[in-house]
Amino acid sequence: MKRREFLKVGGVGLAASTVAAPAIAQSMPEIKWRLTASWPKSLDTLYGGCEYFCKRVAEITDNKFQIQPFAAGEIVPGLQVLDAVSNGTVEMGNTALYYYWGKNPAYTFGTSLPFGLNTRQHISWLLWGGGQDLINDLLRENNAYGIPTGSTGAQMGGWYRKEVKSLEDLKGLKFRVGGFAGTIIAKVGGVPQQLAAGDIYPALEKGTIDAAEWVGPYDDEKLGFVKVAKYYYYPGWWEGGAMLQMIVNDEKWKSLPKHYQAVLNQAGTAAGSWMIEKYDSVNPAALKRLIAGGAELRAFPQAVMDTCYQTTRDHLNEIAEKSPLFKKIRDSHDAYMKEVLFYTQIGENYYDNYLLSKMRKS
Repeated sequence: MKRREFLKVGGVGLAASTVAAPAIAQSMPEIKWRLTASWPKSLDTLYGGCEYFCKRVAEITDNKFQIQPFAAGEIVPGLQVLDAVSNGTVEMGNTALYYYWGKNPAYTFGTSLPFGLNTRQHISWLLWGGGQDLINDLLRENNAYGIPTGSTGAQMGGWYRKEVKSLEDLKGLKFRVGGFAGTIIAKVGGVPQQLAAGDIYPALEKGTIDAAEWVGPYDDEKLGFVKVAKYYYYPGWWEGGAMLQMIVNDEKWKSLPKHYQAVLNQAGTAAGSWMIEKYDSVNPAALKRLIAGGAELRAFPQAVMDTCYQTTRDHLNEIAEKSPLFKKIRDSHDAYMKEVLFYTQIGENYYDNYLLSKMRKS
């Protein structure tokens, strides 16, 4: 292209952009929202994911859309995030939906089902298997709209004052466990307690509870559990990959320009990647420090795992018989899990196990 022609074309382009600019500006209104989280600021990956999300929204919109995050307790307690979003106290919040299983047991599918999908499989089901559409149908009952925003990965099974050698050791055990999993713990004889992050350590220290699970090595180290309970169990069979949701007041969501809705979705994806990548990076070193600090790693006995698995399946069947919605979501979840596990055992598990066998010998 000759320079004169380039300038001519360029001039038209500049003129067109000048004409379009006011329309673009009008479609990008200045909006300020508040976000309340279920996490304390000390948990810099869970709460940090909220900060990252807000930062990305501001960057993408040239600071036209600003969201200010607040930690648990600054506006409402950590376990009241859904209510605060639903009634309009705040425009949005970040939480684990299984905290609200008392409103509807199906909320557990938004976070993690005991013996359910792992992290990659869960986000795949939500975004590609229709899972998030089902979760949002459920959230509308509470005037909210959800966006998957981060996962912890497979969690640990928690901290115990005494060893768990058999099912008898779970009988009467006062155990802090999040969400729907507590119903399974109760059915095998335990006494589930749902506590927000900041309340767990003092309860464990005072003996108000006998054991507690939270997330994994990095966050558990920050909360100091190894100082008051030395037996560290795995796996957290109730959370093979705990998904967090950024929930938005439904009226506020519908009032947003479409491109601002797209920004929130994109920021959710970005924050989700940031979170799991960080956990994968920091958990190994944290686990080594915990062991050096006195933690004694233990795997749950096979008999405990098998009984909890069967108890879970039976309980899910009972709920599904009473709730068509729960059954609909469970059928979708289980069908997807069956398909994805078929491939995973071939495409990845053999590879991972082979490498582990070689590393153990090196």
